[in-house]
Amino acid sequence: MKPVLSVAEARAADAAALVGRDPGLLVARAGAALARAVCREIGGTYGRRVVVVAGRGHNGDDGRVAAQRLARAGVRVEVVEAPQAGARLVLSDADAVVDAAYGTGFHGEYVAPRVPERAVVVSCDVPSGVEADTGAAGPASCTADVTVTFAALKPGLLQGEGRRRAGRVEVADIGVDTGLARAFLVEDADLSLVPPRATTAHKWSAAVALVAGSPGMVGAAELAAAGAARAGAGMVRLAVPGLAAEWLPASTAVAISLPGEGWAAAALAAADRCTVLAIGPGLGRDAAAQSEVRMVLDRAPQVAVVDADGLVALGTGSQLRALVTGRAAPTILTPHDGEFARLAGAPPGADRLRAARALARESGAIVLLKGPTTVVAAPDGEARLVLAGGPELATAGSGDVLTGIIAALLASGAGPLDAAALGAHLHGRAGASGLGEGLVASDLPVLVARLRHARDAGGPEPQDGRALASTSTGRTSTGRTSTGRTGSGGVDDHGA
Repeated sequence: MKPVLSVAEARAADAAALVGRDPGLLVARAGAALARAVCREIGGTYGRRVVVVAGRGHNGDDGRVAAQRLARAGVRVEVVEAPQAGARLVLSDADAVVDAAYGTGFHGEYVAPRVPERAVVVSCDVPSGVEADTGAAGPASCTADVTVTFAALKPGLLQGEGRRRAGRVEVADIGVDTGLARAFLVEDADLSLVPPRATTAHKWSAAVALVAGSPGMVGAAELAAAGAARAGAGMVRLAVPGLAAEWLPASTAVAISLPGEGWAAAALAAADRCTVLAIGPGLGRDAAAQSEVRMVLDRAPQVAVVDADGLVALGTGSQLRALVTGRAAPTILTPHDGEFARLAGAPPGADRLRAARALARESGAIVLLKGPTTVVAAPDGEARLVLAGGPELATAGSGDVLTGIIAALLASGAGPLDAAALGAHLHGRAGASGLGEGLVASDLPVLVARLRHARDAGGPEPQDGRALASTSTGRTSTGRTSTGRTGSGGVDDHGA
């Protein structure tokens, strides 16, 4: 997993790296990394022209060092001071523009100059005008083709508007220890954290109990069951309240009919030999069903994945915390934005990492906040970010499949935080390998199985081009924006 440093963590890491050293050391290394990236992007140095827009803080110093190195290599370089740049400035006849105006310490409104259509824009640490922690950005902020960030990724490059404006993100090692990181970006290689099935395994070695579905809502239960089975569960016991035995799905699960009312005890009995409980999809939101969900969660000894209708039963505030912390095993909540707002009392807002951490801390549960950037947070603040997948997953039932995937990874031996994050990554990668806008949720389980098989067979896994950043160039009808000045902002500190 790649470490992700907040602004505060990055500053502390910088300070630690400079103890007993020249204060200009990090700037020199950052400027050198920036210059190398520019040379690569413009295909050499002979006859090339580069404009560097430099601010007053360390970010600007990085840009000036890069300018000096480029000039020594034979590039025609012009340095424009950031306060002189703005929307009226047109940086013509440039092969590249280096955006070193404002970095991780920037706050305020940002206006970027226009650059020629052919010029590549390389941002220093974060695109100017993007808030490094949240990814929030004004409409005239910089849009980069490449962002060279230092030491570690920043949250604002992975969420919100910052993810699009960063372009392709490269992490440059400048000798800073990233051990302070509490958040990490999940990658394909991290799927190795799920233990492979042992040669001595039997069907109960990775058994999942799934309490889901109801009359008229069997599809959600079937999708969750298929997700669990295809992601590695050896046994899926699907318990469906109120459905006659002859109408139970005959698919990848052992299906059990529960009473239409007062079914909690029967559900607990059905889960008895299973190591994981998944509950919620398709159960319904009437008061009786919600009461049964709470009773099951209160008494079940297994680690639990709670989704969809199950989340409604949990309540909010002290009621939510009492139920979660009173359990004998960890609980994973998997809300989308609307469900999150109900649980937390407000939408997640721009800073999804902060929001997920806050709900995890307050509830005592592991929180998986679904979205374009999926965030998984534990009560102690440890977090994972998942960029895999895209709008193809905006299809009915895809969340039910995710519930089953997470349950299967838990049953296979992954820890709760990793199982949730790896499940979201696997789910997203499966979606990205499918039919795009023609994808339906029932496609996902087999795609998941293929990805797991590729890993277990030791073969190459296809890489998702969206795993680090958007490929958008940010071109608009008024030209592509680059670097600029602030209307009300301030000077940044070096955020490497």
